[in-house]
Amino acid sequence: MEEEKEETLREKMERLDMKLKEMDEKNRKSAEKKFRIPFGKKVGKSQKRKNFITLVTMNENHGIDFKKINIENQTIKEDGIPRIATAEYVMYYKDNPFIFLPSFSNKPISIKDLQDKSIENGSNINGYKLLLSEMKRQQIDSKKKIGGAIKWIFGGVLAVIIIYALVTGGA
Repeated sequence: MEEEKEETLREKMERLDMKLKEMDEKNRKSAEKKFRIPFGKKVGKSQKRKNFITLVTMNENHGIDFKKINIENQTIKEDGIPRIATAEYVMYYKDNPFIFLPSFSNKPISIKDLQDKSIENGSNINGYKLLLSEMKRQQIDSKKKIGGAIKWIFGGVLAVIIIYALVTGGA
């Protein structure tokens, strides 16, 4: 009778363990939600051929609006105001063309302009990337030099042992 109780307790523990694992998996899935383009604002293949893009308007109140809009003569009309929309302002996310437009400006955000400003401000990370790659290269070179020296030392010691064995074994 006691054995039956132990088995049922074990079964209960196993079921609880399984439920905890399922809950952990559900929590991970809910935490891993990725960004999705709002419904109806994604541009399809045929619309891309007709110069449609997803326009992300950034408002003064820090909110954003998504619109699907057509580019005509390298301009777009937003709120009745013509805005520039050349190729340098188009960015892509999962093969979907975007233009980010501050509502207070007639010129969209350009990656090239942002890169130039970061170089002027000194906040560009290209120098750090070069420095890190050079440090890694030097670290790898120093390891190779040490490894080569160890090989020569090991080879020399081995040669001395062989010569010693030949000299003492022959005598």
